[in-house]
Amino acid sequence: MSDHAAEAAVPEVDESRRKFLIAATAGTGAVGAVLTAVPFLASWNPSESARAAGLPTEVDLSKMEPGQMTTHFWRKKQIYVVKRTPEMLASLTSHDGELKDPKSEDSDQPAYAKNDARALKPEILVMIGTCTHLGCLPKTRFTPGDATVMANWPGGFFCPCHGSKFDLAGRVFEGSPASVNLAIPPYAFEGDNKLIIGVDVAPEKGAA
Repeated sequence: MSDHAAEAAVPEVDESRRKFLIAATAGTGAVGAVLTAVPFLASWNPSESARAAGLPTEVDLSKMEPGQMTTHFWRKKQIYVVKRTPEMLASLTSHDGELKDPKSEDSDQPAYAKNDARALKPEILVMIGTCTHLGCLPKTRFTPGDATVMANWPGGFFCPCHGSKFDLAGRVFEGSPASVNLAIPPYAFEGDNKLIIGVDVAPEKGAA
């Protein structure tokens, strides 16, 4: 076979096709790397079950007015946060004899909330807004003297489902179907205006 014939037998290389195949292969590899990384990166994000298990809930207290209540959620529970006025706090000492558990001895709260105000900071009430009778949602009845709730009503919470009554610290009144006070969740403060529900730590430095 002549040299000319041998050269004719070698097919020409299609450079444009070669470049296309190289680019396509590289693109496929890049897509595969991204698809592999997505589940890995997603694993860094807290799952729904982790959130339900109790990731903390942060509350900005700076926007709350005295006497106002806001509601939040933690562990799928409704949390009541009340910024109590001095008058609200003063009312807590007027009716111990009408309460089932005035000292919260049989009720659920962290050790730092086992006091007359049932709070880490007296003016901020943090409470699980679920009636301890059958799990209904108590309504706010903050106005003192509301005879539709009871005589000499000091202000607090009323559960319309079965008639349980709680004062402005979540303590249950005698004659209510509920047997114990509303529960207090674990919480902490970060600075003056950030409340963190679900973090059970010691009071910040300087706190009483």
